[in-house]
Amino acid sequence: MHQDPDKPPGKLGTRFFGEENTNYEYGSLGIPGYLGGAPIQDPEIKKTKLNAELANGRLAMMAIIGMFFQDGLTGSAWGDWANYTSSPLRAFEGELGVQAPVGYFDPLGMSKDGDVETFRRRREVEIKNGRVAMFAAMGYIVPEYYRFPGFLAPSANLKFADVPNGLAALKTMPAEGWFQWVALCGLYETCVNKPVDPAEPGNYGKGRLGYGSMVVGIQGKSIEDPEARKKSLNSELANGRLAMMAIIGMFFQDGLTGSAWGDWANYTDSPLRAFEGELGVQPPVGFWDPLGLSA
Repeated sequence: MHQDPDKPPGKLGTRFFGEENTNYEYGSLGIPGYLGGAPIQDPEIKKTKLNAELANGRLAMMAIIGMFFQDGLTGSAWGDWANYTSSPLRAFEGELGVQAPVGYFDPLGMSKDGDVETFRRRREVEIKNGRVAMFAAMGYIVPEYYRFPGFLAPSANLKFADVPNGLAALKTMPAEGWFQWVALCGLYETCVNKPVDPAEPGNYGKGRLGYGSMVVGIQGKSIEDPEARKKSLNSELANGRLAMMAIIGMFFQDGLTGSAWGDWANYTDSPLRAFEGELGVQPPVGFWDPLGLSA
Protein backbone atom coordinates (compact mmCIF):
# COMPACT_ATOMS: atom_id res chain seq x y z
CA MET A 1 0.00 0.00 0.00
CA HIS A 2 1.32 3.42 -0.95
CA GLN A 3 0.08 6.92 -0.10
CA ASP A 4 0.93 9.36 -2.87
CA PRO A 5 1.59 12.74 -1.16
CA ASP A 6 -0.12 14.48 -4.08
CA LYS A 7 -3.39 12.61 -3.48
CA PRO A 8 -5.95 12.88 -0.65
CA PRO A 9 -5.20 10.98 2.59
CA GLY A 10 -6.47 7.42 2.35
CA LYS A 11 -6.33 7.37 -1.45
CA LEU A 12 -3.91 4.46 -1.68
CA GLY A 13 -2.14 2.72 -4.51
CA THR A 14 0.01 -0.43 -4.66
CA ARG A 15 3.68 -0.67 -5.62
CA PHE A 16 5.42 -3.88 -6.55
CA PHE A 17 8.57 -2.74 -8.33
CA GLY A 18 10.46 0.13 -6.68
CA GLU A 19 9.54 3.50 -5.37
CA GLU A 20 8.33 5.06 -8.60
CA ASN A 21 6.15 2.32 -10.04
CA THR A 22 2.50 2.32 -8.97
CA ASN A 23 0.78 -0.69 -10.43
CA TYR A 24 -2.85 0.07 -9.62
CA GLU A 25 -5.19 2.08 -7.42
CA TYR A 26 -8.31 1.19 -5.47
CA GLY A 27 -11.83 2.29 -6.30
CA SER A 28 -15.13 2.32 -4.40
CA LEU A 29 -15.23 -0.15 -1.45
CA GLY A 30 -11.49 -0.78 -1.92
CA ILE A 31 -11.94 -2.83 -5.08
CA PRO A 32 -8.63 -2.83 -7.02
CA GLY A 33 -8.56 -1.13 -10.37
CA TYR A 34 -7.58 -4.32 -12.19
CA LEU A 35 -10.85 -5.88 -10.94
CA GLY A 36 -12.92 -3.00 -12.20
CA GLY A 37 -12.80 -0.79 -9.13
CA ALA A 38 -13.43 2.85 -9.99
CA PRO A 39 -13.77 5.99 -7.88
CA ILE A 40 -17.21 7.54 -7.33
CA GLN A 41 -17.70 10.27 -9.90
CA ASP A 42 -20.47 12.34 -8.30
CA PRO A 43 -18.72 14.83 -5.91
CA GLU A 44 -21.61 15.03 -3.40
CA ILE A 45 -22.10 11.27 -3.20
CA LYS A 46 -18.35 10.82 -2.83
CA LYS A 47 -18.21 13.39 -0.01
CA THR A 48 -21.15 11.71 1.79
CA LYS A 49 -19.53 8.29 1.59
CA LEU A 50 -16.12 9.50 2.72
CA ASN A 51 -17.71 11.27 5.69
CA ALA A 52 -19.64 8.09 6.49
CA GLU A 53 -16.39 6.09 6.36
CA LEU A 54 -14.72 8.48 8.80
CA ALA A 55 -17.70 8.45 11.18
CA ASN A 56 -17.97 4.66 11.08
CA GLY A 57 -14.24 4.31 11.64
CA ARG A 58 -14.37 6.54 14.71
CA LEU A 59 -17.29 4.57 16.08
CA ALA A 60 -15.50 1.30 15.37
CA MET A 61 -12.35 2.44 17.19
CA MET A 62 -14.41 3.20 20.30
CA ALA A 63 -16.36 -0.04 19.94
CA ILE A 64 -13.35 -2.35 19.61
CA ILE A 65 -11.65 -0.82 22.65
CA GLY A 66 -14.86 -1.39 24.60
CA MET A 67 -14.97 -5.00 23.39
CA PHE A 68 -11.34 -5.56 24.41
CA PHE A 69 -12.06 -4.24 27.90
CA GLN A 70 -15.26 -6.24 28.26
CA ASP A 71 -13.56 -9.38 27.04
CA GLY A 72 -10.54 -8.92 29.28
CA LEU A 73 -12.55 -8.14 32.41
CA THR A 74 -15.48 -10.54 32.06
CA GLY A 75 -13.81 -13.46 30.30
CA SER A 76 -15.71 -13.35 27.01
CA ALA A 77 -16.31 -10.95 24.15
CA TRP A 78 -19.93 -10.35 25.15
CA GLY A 79 -19.56 -11.16 28.83
CA ASP A 80 -21.94 -10.01 31.53
CA TRP A 81 -20.35 -7.26 33.63
CA ALA A 82 -21.73 -9.07 36.65
CA ASN A 83 -18.97 -11.62 36.04
CA TYR A 84 -16.36 -8.97 36.82
CA THR A 85 -16.49 -9.81 40.49
CA SER A 86 -13.12 -8.24 41.32
CA SER A 87 -14.28 -4.77 40.19
CA PRO A 88 -13.04 -2.13 42.67
CA LEU A 89 -16.22 -0.15 41.95
CA ARG A 90 -18.56 -2.64 43.58
CA ALA A 91 -18.06 -0.97 46.95
CA PHE A 92 -20.04 2.06 45.69
CA GLU A 93 -22.29 0.71 42.94
CA GLY A 94 -25.32 0.93 45.24
CA GLU A 95 -24.76 4.62 46.04
CA LEU A 96 -26.87 7.55 44.90
CA GLY A 97 -25.85 8.91 41.52
CA VAL A 98 -25.09 5.49 40.03
CA GLN A 99 -27.30 5.84 36.99
CA ALA A 100 -27.74 4.28 33.57
CA PRO A 101 -26.17 3.97 31.09
CA VAL A 102 -22.67 4.20 32.62
CA GLY A 103 -23.39 2.93 36.13
CA TYR A 104 -20.70 3.88 38.64
CA PHE A 105 -18.45 6.11 36.55
CA ASP A 106 -14.87 6.29 37.78
CA PRO A 107 -12.61 5.98 34.72
CA LEU A 108 -9.52 7.13 36.66
CA GLY A 109 -10.06 4.57 39.41
CA MET A 110 -9.96 7.19 42.15
CA SER A 111 -12.24 5.09 44.38
CA LYS A 112 -10.72 1.70 43.66
CA ASP A 113 -9.32 1.49 47.19
CA GLY A 114 -12.88 1.37 48.55
CA ASP A 115 -12.21 4.11 51.13
CA VAL A 116 -15.69 5.15 52.32
CA GLU A 117 -14.62 8.38 54.02
CA THR A 118 -12.80 9.58 50.91
CA PHE A 119 -15.80 8.69 48.77
CA ARG A 120 -18.16 10.66 51.01
CA ARG A 121 -15.88 13.69 51.00
CA ARG A 122 -15.74 13.65 47.22
CA ARG A 123 -19.49 13.16 46.98
CA GLU A 124 -20.08 16.21 49.20
CA VAL A 125 -17.76 18.26 46.98
CA GLU A 126 -19.62 17.01 43.90
CA ILE A 127 -22.99 17.98 45.39
CA LYS A 128 -21.75 21.44 46.42
CA ASN A 129 -20.24 22.15 43.01
CA GLY A 130 -23.39 20.87 41.32
CA ARG A 131 -25.58 23.19 43.38
CA VAL A 132 -23.34 26.18 42.66
CA ALA A 133 -23.29 25.28 38.96
CA MET A 134 -27.10 25.11 38.82
CA PHE A 135 -27.31 28.62 40.32
CA ALA A 136 -24.59 29.82 37.94
CA ALA A 137 -26.34 28.39 34.87
CA MET A 138 -29.60 30.05 35.93
CA GLY A 139 -27.61 33.23 36.52
CA TYR A 140 -26.68 33.24 32.85
CA ILE A 141 -30.24 32.62 31.66
CA VAL A 142 -32.44 34.81 33.90
CA PRO A 143 -30.76 38.19 33.15
CA GLU A 144 -31.56 37.69 29.48
CA TYR A 145 -35.25 38.08 30.38
CA TYR A 146 -35.39 39.92 33.69
CA ARG A 147 -33.31 42.39 35.71
CA PHE A 148 -33.98 43.70 39.21
CA PRO A 149 -35.19 47.30 39.19
CA GLY A 150 -33.18 49.99 40.88
CA PHE A 151 -29.51 50.29 41.75
CA LEU A 152 -26.92 47.60 42.34
CA ALA A 153 -24.46 50.17 43.74
CA PRO A 154 -26.07 53.56 44.44
CA SER A 155 -22.72 55.10 45.38
CA ALA A 156 -21.39 54.22 41.94
CA ASN A 157 -24.67 55.12 40.21
CA LEU A 158 -24.73 51.56 38.87
CA LYS A 159 -28.14 50.09 38.03
CA PHE A 160 -28.89 46.39 37.67
CA ALA A 161 -29.95 47.10 34.10
CA ASP A 162 -26.47 48.51 33.36
CA VAL A 163 -24.65 45.31 34.31
CA PRO A 164 -23.85 43.18 31.23
CA ASN A 165 -24.65 39.51 31.25
CA GLY A 166 -21.95 36.85 31.51
CA LEU A 167 -18.25 37.28 32.17
CA ALA A 168 -18.34 40.99 31.34
CA ALA A 169 -20.27 41.52 34.60
CA LEU A 170 -17.17 40.56 36.60
CA LYS A 171 -15.41 43.72 35.48
CA THR A 172 -18.45 45.87 36.24
CA MET A 173 -19.17 44.77 39.80
CA PRO A 174 -17.60 47.07 42.42
CA ALA A 175 -15.00 45.75 44.87
CA GLU A 176 -17.54 45.98 47.69
CA GLY A 177 -19.78 43.60 45.77
CA TRP A 178 -16.96 41.09 45.45
CA PHE A 179 -16.36 41.30 49.19
CA GLN A 180 -20.04 40.73 49.99
CA TRP A 181 -20.17 37.78 47.62
CA VAL A 182 -17.11 36.07 49.14
CA ALA A 183 -18.27 36.84 52.68
CA LEU A 184 -21.71 35.32 52.07
CA CYS A 185 -20.21 32.15 50.59
CA GLY A 186 -17.82 31.88 53.53
CA LEU A 187 -20.65 32.38 56.02
CA TYR A 188 -22.65 29.54 54.49
CA GLU A 189 -19.62 27.28 54.32
CA THR A 190 -18.47 27.82 57.90
CA CYS A 191 -21.58 28.70 59.90
CA VAL A 192 -24.86 27.95 58.14
CA ASN A 193 -24.41 24.62 56.41
CA LYS A 194 -23.58 22.01 59.02
CA PRO A 195 -23.71 18.30 58.09
CA VAL A 196 -26.35 16.38 60.02
CA ASP A 197 -25.39 12.84 59.00
CA PRO A 198 -21.90 11.73 57.85
CA ALA A 199 -23.55 8.93 55.86
CA GLU A 200 -25.48 11.51 53.79
CA PRO A 201 -23.04 13.95 52.17
CA GLY A 202 -24.73 17.23 51.26
CA ASN A 203 -27.52 16.91 53.82
CA TYR A 204 -27.46 20.04 56.01
CA GLY A 205 -30.84 19.53 57.64
CA LYS A 206 -32.57 22.24 55.61
CA GLY A 207 -35.24 19.97 54.20
CA ARG A 208 -36.59 19.84 50.69
CA LEU A 209 -35.20 22.61 48.45
CA GLY A 210 -33.41 24.09 51.47
CA TYR A 211 -36.49 25.95 52.71
CA GLY A 212 -35.38 25.57 56.32
CA SER A 213 -32.55 28.04 55.77
CA MET A 214 -34.57 30.65 53.95
CA VAL A 215 -37.21 31.81 56.40
CA VAL A 216 -36.60 32.27 60.12
CA GLY A 217 -38.73 29.95 62.23
CA ILE A 218 -39.63 27.52 59.45
CA GLN A 219 -38.24 24.02 59.73
CA GLY A 220 -37.27 22.34 56.49
CA LYS A 221 -39.24 19.14 56.01
CA SER A 222 -37.57 16.18 54.37
CA ILE A 223 -39.27 13.90 51.84
CA GLU A 224 -40.76 11.05 53.85
CA ASP A 225 -41.32 8.48 51.11
CA PRO A 226 -37.96 6.62 50.69
CA GLU A 227 -38.38 5.99 46.97
CA ALA A 228 -39.48 9.54 46.22
CA ARG A 229 -36.55 10.86 48.28
CA LYS A 230 -34.07 8.63 46.45
CA LYS A 231 -35.44 9.76 43.09
CA SER A 232 -35.17 13.43 44.07
CA LEU A 233 -31.60 13.05 45.35
CA ASN A 234 -30.60 11.21 42.16
CA SER A 235 -32.19 14.00 40.13
CA GLU A 236 -30.22 16.60 42.06
CA LEU A 237 -26.96 14.79 41.32
CA ALA A 238 -27.80 14.35 37.64
CA ASN A 239 -28.89 17.98 37.24
CA GLY A 240 -25.80 19.18 39.11
CA ARG A 241 -23.53 17.20 36.80
CA LEU A 242 -25.32 18.59 33.75
CA ALA A 243 -25.08 22.11 35.16
CA MET A 244 -21.31 21.77 35.75
CA MET A 245 -20.83 20.82 32.10
CA ALA A 246 -23.24 23.56 30.99
CA ILE A 247 -21.64 26.41 32.91
CA ILE A 248 -18.16 25.50 31.66
CA GLY A 249 -19.54 25.52 28.12
CA MET A 250 -21.11 28.93 28.75
CA PHE A 251 -17.82 30.29 30.12
CA PHE A 252 -15.93 29.11 27.04
CA GLN A 253 -18.55 30.40 24.63
CA ASP A 254 -18.70 33.74 26.41
CA GLY A 255 -14.92 34.11 26.62
CA LEU A 256 -14.28 33.19 22.99
CA THR A 257 -17.21 34.85 21.24
CA GLY A 258 -17.63 37.93 23.42
CA SER A 259 -21.13 37.28 24.76
CA ALA A 260 -22.99 34.74 26.85
CA TRP A 261 -24.85 33.32 23.86
CA GLY A 262 -22.40 34.40 21.17
CA ASP A 263 -22.30 32.93 17.70
CA TRP A 264 -19.20 30.76 17.24
CA ALA A 265 -18.74 32.50 13.89
CA ASN A 266 -17.59 35.50 15.96
CA TYR A 267 -14.57 33.53 17.17
CA THR A 268 -12.52 34.57 14.17
CA ASP A 269 -9.19 33.80 15.84
CA SER A 270 -9.96 30.09 16.13
CA PRO A 271 -6.92 28.05 15.00
CA LEU A 272 -9.35 25.34 13.89
CA ARG A 273 -10.78 27.35 11.01
CA ALA A 274 -8.00 26.11 8.74
CA PHE A 275 -9.55 22.62 8.86
CA GLU A 276 -13.25 23.25 9.43
CA GLY A 277 -14.00 22.52 5.76
CA GLU A 278 -12.27 19.13 5.78
CA LEU A 279 -13.94 15.74 5.52
CA GLY A 280 -15.06 14.35 8.86
CA VAL A 281 -16.09 17.75 10.27
CA GLN A 282 -19.60 16.79 11.30
CA PRO A 283 -22.29 18.08 13.67
CA PRO A 284 -22.75 18.46 16.54
CA VAL A 285 -19.08 19.01 17.46
CA GLY A 286 -17.68 20.35 14.18
CA PHE A 287 -13.89 20.10 13.95
CA TRP A 288 -13.09 18.10 17.09
CA ASP A 289 -9.61 18.80 18.44
CA PRO A 290 -9.91 19.27 22.23
CA LEU A 291 -6.15 18.94 22.75
CA GLY A 292 -5.35 21.54 20.11
CA LEU A 293 -3.11 19.16 18.14
CA SER A 294 -3.89 21.07 14.94
CA ALA A 295 -3.56 24.53 16.48
